[in-house]
Amino acid sequence: MNKLKYMTKYLIYSLMAASMLISCQSNKNETELSLTSLASSDKQWTGVAVSRNGRIFVNYPYWSGNVPVSVAEITNGVPRAYPNMEWNQRTGEMTFNAVQSIFIDNKDRLWVLDTNNPQFKGVNSTGPQLYHFNLETNDVVKIYSFPEGVYKTDSYFNDVRIDTDKDIAYITDSGDGAIIILNLNSGQAQRLLDDHASTEAEVDLLICDGHRWENTVHSDGIALSPDNQFLFYIALSGHTLYRIKTEALLDETLAPEELKKYVEKVKKVPATDGMLFDKKGNLYLGGLETNSVNRLSPDGKVETVIQSPRIRWADSFAMDIDGHLYFTTSQIHLPDKERGKYEVLKLKL
Repeated sequence: MNKLKYMTKYLIYSLMAASMLISCQSNKNETELSLTSLASSDKQWTGVAVSRNGRIFVNYPYWSGNVPVSVAEITNGVPRAYPNMEWNQRTGEMTFNAVQSIFIDNKDRLWVLDTNNPQFKGVNSTGPQLYHFNLETNDVVKIYSFPEGVYKTDSYFNDVRIDTDKDIAYITDSGDGAIIILNLNSGQAQRLLDDHASTEAEVDLLICDGHRWENTVHSDGIALSPDNQFLFYIALSGHTLYRIKTEALLDETLAPEELKKYVEKVKKVPATDGMLFDKKGNLYLGGLETNSVNRLSPDGKVETVIQSPRIRWADSFAMDIDGHLYFTTSQIHLPDKERGKYEVLKLKL
């Protein structure tokens, strides 16, 4: 009798374990199915942006001599030069040169950030530029330039976020660690937290998908909290997420040493390239070392949203009006011979 009870319990526990395993496997498969490829390219891209009506834009960094265009719009899965091929000729002042990122703000304005530092050979005489495009007309509205001092010889203006309430652009300099602030009304710019520990690289290598990626890249990923009260940022070569009150960044009476006191360590997070908040205050991060996308919730917990071999260096993030997440796979950590197609992936959350 006791033996029969024991066998019955054993069978029940076995069935429960099998059920849990099937459930977990089912959830994993459902998550994998929610990850879809919207476009692919033989050429390396980094940035992605999505408009209110679902238009998708990408940009190609000028890291080699084989970059046909700088900015493109994905139409029926095919990238086409944006706004036209003339803008992508690198022939003069009214053309793109070395675009690193793109962003669409909550007013549906497209911003294109040009490092003017082709192939990391140093910033040219034009200096970095930020372009504002009207998506209804596809015309440039304004071009912002930065004076020497705000950028340095080895600067690499990497990513941008826009406070549409105050008309302020926040930019990271990953080449020479700093946060750049640009007043979109006056055109005045400032270089802040220059060479501060929070804007500097923490390590000189990452182990990504079994590959040693040896590099020192400073402040890179950047994100504005939904209420625009805090700016979050992180070095690409690092794991510490920082934030600072935007009120402090905009206070011109604060001396550099005083401003540093407002920098806060948020927590250790997976190494990430881009970052993006959703409307609920969740911060989406890449997982460069684990082929993943992660999420930092408002209560401070970090969880893996999805892990997949298809996520080969989640680079930049964008979100559509339905809350779906878009990101590029730039495969930066892989040798050229091991790279596949570069993709724009969409994750249904």
